[in-house]
Amino acid sequence: MAQSDDVLVSQVLATGDRRAFSALVDRHQRLVRGLLARLTGNRADADDIAQDTFVQAWQRIATYRGEGSFKAWLCQIAYSRFLMSARKARSRGRLMEGLRADPPLLDEAAAQPGLARDLDRALAVLGDEERACVVLCFASGLSHSEAADVTGLPLGTVKSHVNRGRAKLKDWFDRQESAA
Repeated sequence: MAQSDDVLVSQVLATGDRRAFSALVDRHQRLVRGLLARLTGNRADADDIAQDTFVQAWQRIATYRGEGSFKAWLCQIAYSRFLMSARKARSRGRLMEGLRADPPLLDEAAAQPGLARDLDRALAVLGDEERACVVLCFASGLSHSEAADVTGLPLGTVKSHVNRGRAKLKDWFDRQESAA
């Protein structure tokens, strides 16, 4: 039987157990990479940020207090690393070009390439915070409360972004369907 995240974290904290941390990485890397791929719109950038996320998690694991889920704590680090990366890119004037020019190649794209491309195009119509909240809540499976913790936004704002984002996505898909 697989050990819980809390047990694995305890092992890492108590003995610096790299195998326990590796089990945490194995368990959550798809979630983190998927989240970052949707946020960045670029699989290579997402992989770089994901790697940085796990390095940061290893270095900062002593700050995990178990007050929320380990998954949400890890997503918070990933989102923070994404924002840092985005700020750097924005300062060079390339963030939006990068988001629009290179849709991500996700694992799901291999099974349903058209659907993944459509979803990436639809997500591109959302604002940065809307996209982050929608991806965190729907694609990453976090609660609104966990998404608020990850983004640092008030809970009501997260709920508004999710509802507004969902409406925009529904409208986008409805227009695509009507045009087809």
